[in-house]
Amino acid sequence: MATPNYGYEKRQKELAKKRKKEDKLKAKADRKAGIAPADEQDADAGEPSDLPPPPSTGETP
Repeated sequence: MATPNYGYEKRQKELAKKRKKEDKLKAKADRKAGIAPADEQDADAGEPSDLPPPPSTGETP
């Protein structure tokens, strides 16, 4: 059986924690600057999304 690589797991946790902290700081700076988060901008824009249209059923109206 292979031994666990605790150093790797610890580094991954540290990187995830650092990434989360940076995301929070960026979101806070955006809010302070008056910029809405990307999720809210898409919902408020009223523009169609980049999703392809649903497949047609082959029936003609």
